Amino acid sequence: MESQQTIISHLLELRDRLLRSVIAWGVIFMALFPFANKLYAILARPMLTALPQGSHMIATEVVTPFFVPLKVAMMTALLTALPYILYQIWAFIAPGLYAHEKKVIVPLVMASLILFAGGMAFAYFMVFPVVFGFVIGAAPQGVEVMTDIDKYLDFVLTMFLAFGVTFEVPIIVVALTSMGIVEVAKFKEMRPYVIVGAFVIGAIFTPPDVISQTMLAVPLWFLYELGILVASWLEKRRPAPDEEEEYRPLSEEEIEAELNRDNH
Repeated sequence: MESQQTIISHLLELRDRLLRSVIAWGVIFMALFPFANKLYAILARPMLTALPQGSHMIATEVVTPFFVPLKVAMMTALLTALPYILYQIWAFIAPGLYAHEKKVIVPLVMASLILFAGGMAFAYFMVFPVVFGFVIGAAPQGVEVMTDIDKYLDFVLTMFLAFGVTFEVPIIVVALTSMGIVEVAKFKEMRPYVIVGAFVIGAIFTPPDVISQTMLAVPLWFLYELGILVASWLEKRRPAPDEEEEYRPLSEEEIEAELNRDNH
């Protein structure tokens, strides 16, 4: 009976925290809704800057001019509310964690948020101008580039996700070493494969030019090395476990000596 009441209370708490998260997201979205077109204009600025003078983007469907800025406002609201949402998740699971687990999880979550935002910013300010400049410059003569706003949003979200996840590499390395799943030495041995994999990932998620691929592959490699450095530093600071004495059965003489000592 008590276990059922405990489960019900946990479910009720989970419902309340999910409801608070959704309300926070909805309130921020309603506040951003009047600025949806401006938010999309900011998102489209790298493409609009790269287009020739007098060119513009287009909408090929009837409802696209309304729904695409709406999507941008919803995603911006979600990113803005994400710290509060993560706090609600943390408040729900924290009572069931040990103290040492709390010390590890909180810095990792905060660092992952910062690194993901850093990956998005790197894509927006550094990669997009190069990518769009290359794509528009590679257009055949007589072809005017007029990007559909919905297709542009899909491309931008893919790039944001690719660079955001790429910037999470140090968190993955540190988390795996902290949990004892993978040793730091193993990550060092995997370095050549990671370098090759970084350029393969760059070829998959970026346009087919060397500059764009390199701008994804090199940060991925650098962040992998950063993760190894941080993991090595944490490993050195980790207190060594007490060395346990190796078990050795007593000899007959030692047993007899112990018995004689007890009798005396």
